[in-house]
Amino acid sequence: MKQALALMLILAFGTAGCGAAETTTNSGSATQQETTKTETTEATQKNTPSEKKTSSGDIMSNPKVLIETSKGNITIELDAENAPISTKNFIAYVEDGFYEGTIFHRVIPNFMVQGGGMNPDMSEKANKGKIQNEANNGLKNERGTLAMARTPDPHSASSQFFVNVADNSFLNFKSETPQGWGYAVFGKVTDGMDIVDAIVGVKTGNRGGHQDVPAEPITMDKVTVVE
Repeated sequence: MKQALALMLILAFGTAGCGAAETTTNSGSATQQETTKTETTEATQKNTPSEKKTSSGDIMSNPKVLIETSKGNITIELDAENAPISTKNFIAYVEDGFYEGTIFHRVIPNFMVQGGGMNPDMSEKANKGKIQNEANNGLKNERGTLAMARTPDPHSASSQFFVNVADNSFLNFKSETPQGWGYAVFGKVTDGMDIVDAIVGVKTGNRGGHQDVPAEPITMDKVTVVE
């Protein structure tokens, strides 16, 4: 039964999640609705305040990002040491203001909360392109962790991400095969898990051809690197 559920969720990623299939264009249009857990190529980096970088210009090992949502604030700590590609990619989107105004478009109790690529009208935002899957970094999909959403293609993650609201071991890396790659964890919630739980508890339905969409849009109003 667990395997059947996992398969259903993964298929959902590939269709409803990664926005059908995260289509990438130069402007980055990826149908990345990556479902319950899905997607990212290294994103172009913008210069950031010096205190957020080392002297060599690399992202610091544990930058923190504040996500101000219509439900409350969530603080996440990124792991640049174990997931450098995913962290730099995410920071680049944050600094571009990409996430502001987007919604958490897929929420499933006892599983995850997904966002980072859809507008309130369920239209998809153009992204920067795909990144390499870092799921073999030793980090696990445990409750409170942040991971990249993607399509069935292991190396298709871009802007969308999800927060695990349960221990989802079946999403962990097992082998470098299409079925075994898993979903790359690159951070964790350090404050505001109660907000995540509130989001996953809202009423959902079908909208714009997608399932598990909050009946009332839950937006990311402001997303910033705080330290």
